[in-house]
Amino acid sequence: MDDCLFCRIVNGDINTEFVLENRDAVVFHDISPQAPVHLLVVPRIHVADIRSAPPELLGRLFQTANEAAALAGLDQFRYVVNTGPSAGQSVFHLHVHLLGGRTLNWPPG
Repeated sequence: MDDCLFCRIVNGDINTEFVLENRDAVVFHDISPQAPVHLLVVPRIHVADIRSAPPELLGRLFQTANEAAALAGLDQFRYVVNTGPSAGQSVFHLHVHLLGGRTLNWPPG
């Protein structure tokens, strides 16, 4: 999708340094970090949100997130997937927030 920010990043239209990439996903730093480590795990295919994702993609996405956590040296971390504007989703391309590097309180807000 030409108007999707994450599709443009995945396609290389926006210069972004990837922490990790594979055939299914790319991982990069969030531009507005909420923790010392705040990475985004983004599938290469456009999927609006987690509800419309094929189950096999979800498994590969979280495997990639696990690899990214290990690369970042995290043994404790949180995954967040926002779905819909009232849940905090601002880019409508499925992505997993990987947060770590500090104590994360609960409930998150």
